[in-house]
Amino acid sequence: MLDERAKSLLKSLVERYIADGQPVGSRTLSRASGLELSPATIRNVMADLEDLGLIASPHTSAGRIPTAKGYRLFVDTMLTVHKELLETPELEPDQPQRVIANAAHMLSNLSHFVGVVLTPRRSSKFRHVEFLRLSERRVLLIIVSPEGDVQNRVIFTDVDYLPSHLVEASNYLNQHFAGLAIEQVRERLAKEAETLRSEIGQLMRAAVRVGSEVMQQGQDEIIISGERNLLAVSDFTSDMSHLKRAFDLFEQKAQLIRLLDGSTEAPGVRIYIGGESQVVPVEELSVVSAPYEIDGQIVGTLGVIGPTRMPYDRMIQIVDITSKMVSNALSRSK
Repeated sequence: MLDERAKSLLKSLVERYIADGQPVGSRTLSRASGLELSPATIRNVMADLEDLGLIASPHTSAGRIPTAKGYRLFVDTMLTVHKELLETPELEPDQPQRVIANAAHMLSNLSHFVGVVLTPRRSSKFRHVEFLRLSERRVLLIIVSPEGDVQNRVIFTDVDYLPSHLVEASNYLNQHFAGLAIEQVRERLAKEAETLRSEIGQLMRAAVRVGSEVMQQGQDEIIISGERNLLAVSDFTSDMSHLKRAFDLFEQKAQLIRLLDGSTEAPGVRIYIGGESQVVPVEELSVVSAPYEIDGQIVGTLGVIGPTRMPYDRMIQIVDITSKMVSNALSRSK
């Protein structure tokens, strides 16, 4: 356990390093902490913090920088979030895809780092379907999910359907199957095949087949905005290998999706610090994330990815506010 003096010095060291990006020496730390301690005492405390793995000395520098363990202790027990007035643009209710894309841009613009949003898991149910005749034997299928997500697909048919046939088919599906999962609709249609006119039944079965493909596509999609912002971060530009590892993470996406998916387990802001575990595979990166909701139910996650030397207090506010705005916009757009 650290005593109050050691905690105060560690807090000051982390804050100074986040602000300046330079290893913090004992003299600088003495001024930053405001404690009336001799340089020798501060050096002794810093040696103890280094023995505990909370700070480290880069190369031959006389100063110290926080380790992943040090950042974690700072974030969990010492971080004070000062509420500030953030100028956030309006996030208007719209189709979920647009809300998600706008949120990723907002996170990136406000943080000056990388904004990421894990899209809502696509429902296997539909709220409304509609058919529109495009040309001979070409029909546009419009599927609206319970969340308000709109998907369009073209169906190539064996016969040329009249507009009245298309209205009849869409009305039947909406009246009898709205709110059911696609597989349930498929089973029900198979049982009711004899009671349906053959051409109408064929059209509805084609719609269910295409609808099933639509629901399976794009699951766990992640929207990333602002990767180029990392080019302005000295932590990465000073060592191109760090930048390459970061961009590899954005390219692969799978590990990033697993990370964000884990954030949906509980409400509130969570912080993942690179280097403390395999959760964030790039030591120089940290992730601040929070889930967002539709009508009180958690459906996805969003966050900011930046250097471990990021102003965590500001990132927490940005992520928290954006998650609330996304929740509100998606709930209102239904």
